[in-house]
This record gives sequence, structure tokens and C-alpha cells, in this order.
Amino acid sequence: MGLTKTDGYTDKQNELAIALKALAHPARIAIVEHILAVNSCICGDIVEALPLSQPTISQHLKELKAAGIIKGTITGNAICYCLDENGFKVMKSFVDELDQSFAKEGKCC
Repeated sequence: MGLTKTDGYTDKQNELAIALKALAHPARIAIVEHILAVNSCICGDIVEALPLSQPTISQHLKELKAAGIIKGTITGNAICYCLDENGFKVMKSFVDELDQSFAKEGKCC
């Protein structure tokens, strides 16, 4: 059988694409910003903070968790969400590479 579309890329490239795809929605960015501001929270807190329904928030949380952007721990009958530091390492590395590239002399164009 032939290669899948992602087989031609490095693990780092695939991880970065998954993370950026998960963040490529304004609601998910708002959720990450909310969690960043409060450090950790449950889904109900996010529903109160954003103009989205609980099922919609839950679906976005599911996508963010699957991409490794957030993690959740069960607290009683709720899940407490916080940012997953490891999920941001690949993005930070990429942004750092961009920053270093922009700082170099003799830029293209």
C-alpha cells in the first residue's frame, strides 16, 4: 500500500501541523486564552465565559485535548482542564526558529 499523506514529513512537522490545526479556530483560541488567564477550569466555567453552548465547548475541548494542547483531570464529577506544557513545545520551537531567521542579516526580499 502507498504512503499516507503525512508519511513524507518529519514527526516534528506532523506534530506542529496537528497542534496548529487544533488552534485554527477562534473559539479554541478563546478557550486557550481563558484557561491561560485562570490557570485551570471546568467546562462550565468556559461556557459562562464564552458565547458558546456547552456541547460546542465540549467538542472544542475534545479537539484541543486530542492535539495535546490541553489536558484534563477528573475532579469529582467534572473535568478540570489546564494547558499541556508539552503540547506547546513544538510550537515554541517553531516560533523560535522563525524569530532567529528574522533576526539574521541579509534577509530575503
